[in-house]
Amino acid sequence: MPEQKVVVITGASSGIGEASARLLAQNGYRVFGGARDPGRANPIPGVKFGTVDVTDESSVASFVEWVLTEAGKIDILINNAGVSLVGPVENTSIPEAASVFDTNVFGPLRMIRAALPSMRTARSGLIINISSVLGFLPAPFMGIYASSKHALEGLSESLDHEIRGFNVRVVLLEPTFTNTKLDVNAAHTQAPLGVYEGQTKATITAVQAQIKSAPSPQVVAEKILAVINGPYKMRQPVGGQATLRSRLRRFMPANAVDGSLRKSFGLGKVRTS
Repeated sequence: MPEQKVVVITGASSGIGEASARLLAQNGYRVFGGARDPGRANPIPGVKFGTVDVTDESSVASFVEWVLTEAGKIDILINNAGVSLVGPVENTSIPEAASVFDTNVFGPLRMIRAALPSMRTARSGLIINISSVLGFLPAPFMGIYASSKHALEGLSESLDHEIRGFNVRVVLLEPTFTNTKLDVNAAHTQAPLGVYEGQTKATITAVQAQIKSAPSPQVVAEKILAVINGPYKMRQPVGGQATLRSRLRRFMPANAVDGSLRKSFGLGKVRTS
């Protein structure tokens, strides 16, 4: 009988993390879910919850040490914890931007630094970083969030080259908008919108309409399971819309992509002359 694989998921108390933890446990994986407050997590058969704040180095180290003590190894690391921010780039303070990067970029980096040595020693492992279509597309009035996902994509591709010689690979999972609390309850920049008020509100309305009809976290969880069990591929768009956007970005003329994006974010054409 094959040895049970050990999975670590951050941000496992809700949304994509919770759905993924549940589905992987149902499919025979030994799952350790990380959450800032495990007491608020719904109990899931086959999932052990532990405390982890990905913005805190010592918290990450303690969490990974606990998993290794309990299970002896980590086969799959899923960096799912993330935060969002809505507002004009010009109005975004440095602390607001730094907070997003601390979770969305440095959080995965802390988890990777803590978990990777055990994977290298075992010469086996898979790191799945939850990115977004906004990791390869611009996002007006979500510029800091998009920037953090662009950064995560660059980090992931670079890391994969560094560690594949140890039989450890990195995957970028790229969902489009998903019907989760992350998208519904995104934080907003604190500065008054000023001249950007009309455009920002139009974008928020357009995005919220897309979220209402967006795939559930279960769709992303099913993709994660398929990625683990399927052939390796670095970039993994989730669902038809994400796949379409990925192809359009690569193959359509830039002007067409630009116009399509502005429409999807509730923005009209702007005359430049």
